[in-house]
Amino acid sequence: MNDTSINDTKKVFKQCGTCSQTFGHLLNREFGYPKEAEVRALDNLAGGIMNTGHQCGMLWGSALAIGAESYRRNNDLDKATAIAVTATQQIIESFYDRSKTISCREITGCDLNSVFGMMKFMLKITLKGMKNSQCFNLAEQWAPEAIETAKDGLTEKIELNHKPLSCASEVVRKMGGSEEEIAMVAGFAGGLGLSGNACGALSAAIWMKTLAWCREHPGKNPPYFNNPHAKEALKAFEDATDSKFLCTEISGHSFETIDDHSRFIKNGGCSELIEALVHS
Repeated sequence: MNDTSINDTKKVFKQCGTCSQTFGHLLNREFGYPKEAEVRALDNLAGGIMNTGHQCGMLWGSALAIGAESYRRNNDLDKATAIAVTATQQIIESFYDRSKTISCREITGCDLNSVFGMMKFMLKITLKGMKNSQCFNLAEQWAPEAIETAKDGLTEKIELNHKPLSCASEVVRKMGGSEEEIAMVAGFAGGLGLSGNACGALSAAIWMKTLAWCREHPGKNPPYFNNPHAKEALKAFEDATDSKFLCTEISGHSFETIDDHSRFIKNGGCSELIEALVHS
């Protein structure tokens, strides 16, 4: 384990290049199990999922690392899935307490999906200097809390009343992912930690497609937001949902617990969307 009193977050952020990869790296490093390709594949979740401005990439990166650690600590996939979801709920609460929002667009004040918005974002960085940008400062402030919250969440005792299911894990399972990969994305469920925000199944598909690219091109950086395979998943998602991104709007449900979400998935909830993402 690393000494969390030594905060090198800004240095790691500069090296990784994206908030999502930074927090996947930081938490994996703390747990003692770095995963290079899996962390690099998080890049396309930066900017609130391919620059669409939804949940901050720091949360997606943290959730993936939590899922990986949950799988290592537990002797069955069901328990790993449930703990990953509940620990992700706690990481979202911690982040919200720090930033008062989980939205990339609200944090940056920019629409990164437009040329003007990206120019505005880059101008802010130029004027303030990269290491003094809002994202870098937030990352440095929250990183120790993120690590401690993740540790606490992973030690929670959970009683399973039903087989826990995650929409994101179902995507990865149907795409041929390993048990570990299925657990890694479990916390994406229900719009990330059941929060009802932008679709976790979409993020799982984007991550899996980018991961495949990373494994085919070891040592190289992925083509980031120009990754054609990730764009295919995004296009299939928009076609299937009529460009609705929020879990609550797509599913018509608000999920309070992992049992609620599991019953929804077991009864065929979002099955057509999952299939569209798997075959994108």
